[in-house]
Amino acid sequence: MAELYYDLHIHSCLSPCGDDDMTPANIAGMAMLKGLDVIALTDHNSCRNCPAMLAAAAEYGILAIPGMEINTSEEVHAVCLFETLRAALDFDAYVYERLIPFPNNEAIFGKQQIYDEQDRICGTEPNLLINATTISFDELWPLVRGFGGVMFPAHVDKTANSLIANLGFIPPDSRFTTAEVKDLGRLHGLKRQNPYLEKCRIISNSDAHYLEHIHEAEHTLHVEEKSVSGVIRALLNGAGDR
Repeated sequence: MAELYYDLHIHSCLSPCGDDDMTPANIAGMAMLKGLDVIALTDHNSCRNCPAMLAAAAEYGILAIPGMEINTSEEVHAVCLFETLRAALDFDAYVYERLIPFPNNEAIFGKQQIYDEQDRICGTEPNLLINATTISFDELWPLVRGFGGVMFPAHVDKTANSLIANLGFIPPDSRFTTAEVKDLGRLHGLKRQNPYLEKCRIISNSDAHYLEHIHEAEHTLHVEEKSVSGVIRALLNGAGDR
């Protein structure tokens, strides 16, 4: 068994709300300085900075997981993580076809910058990535599992773009095994009101859009091995440590 300090919900400058300093190399460097063992890049509705992220993380000795924060048709945010970069990019292509098209206005929403493995801007995304997709929350679990990944609802305690806030409840036939809580001080009340969470592994991530917001080495995840597969399996195994 291995104990890993984690932050599995981080945005790069590809997310329009991400700071321009959130380049893949800067994120990896900050994760190293903060003592993290594993991070995940989860831009809004896109995995296209994941190749650069994985390359940068390898340079710093950080385990990196390719991922995405998807916006469902109900405007529920969920984090999707994948075992391989190929699977993440295939999922990216699937989601992009189902993203409601609307041109990004950089002056209003911010830039959406794609980086190469040398940490240089190699493109921008013209369509606004924070829009909803036509993928429902109900279909998301089997969809992500079909790509060899794992999904968990993001920041379920937030009052906007969360499963509980937007649907009003956790569907009893849900299949997710991990849930993200931003403020762990609210966990007891959340479980009392939403018993489904009792059988979930509860994790807390930064949802960082700025370098300084990336988590310190605070929260740990126990895994069978220090690998992407080991982290995915831990998240699939349900209730566990924080």
